[in-house]
Amino acid sequence: MPASRLVLVALALAACAGKARTTATDAGFEVTGVGEPCVTGDESQPNFSSFAVTELNVETASPACATGLCLVNHFQGRVSCKYGQTDQDLAAGTPRCFVPGSAATPINVPVLPQLVDRQADKVVYCSCRCDGPDPNARYCACPDGYACTHLFDDLGLPGSTALAGSYCVKDRTQYDPRAPQPNGVCVPDALDPTQGSCGPVPAP
Repeated sequence: MPASRLVLVALALAACAGKARTTATDAGFEVTGVGEPCVTGDESQPNFSSFAVTELNVETASPACATGLCLVNHFQGRVSCKYGQTDQDLAAGTPRCFVPGSAATPINVPVLPQLVDRQADKVVYCSCRCDGPDPNARYCACPDGYACTHLFDDLGLPGSTALAGSYCVKDRTQYDPRAPQPNGVCVPDALDPTQGSCGPVPAP
């Protein structure tokens, strides 16, 4: 696992999930780029299959973000491959997923499709840390449409202390593992393979 990436499963976060709050960090420093789309370095790896909806992922020093941080908030699949691909696609030599920016480098493992209710544009974006346990750290102010939401406790994992705390999370996208889980996935239309439940289907 890259040193810049922290992954925690929902089971370890159940006690703190969904706690949105406004804090004194409303007076924190302003940043630009919160909410901009981002793709983490994991997706440049041809053997990286999928993020899991049970995980929280944070990539720091992200070149995709002016904030320096890409948040993957309980997301399934790959940002760069909305409809995923199956073993059958790979066996037939018709992969649907490729390394971002390279149509010549296919992903060589199956990829889960994105969830309809938690597509990448809703839960994968540039964010910043707006609160935390370190009184000497600098915290950002969340823009309108985002809530300063507690995501990570310091569980003593490598790198977790510097990342523990709250982040700017899009309104109405907080994840609660105790609530009914999304069960609809993005699928192509049976009659029109160029369209699907989550928009156009890229040609293989």
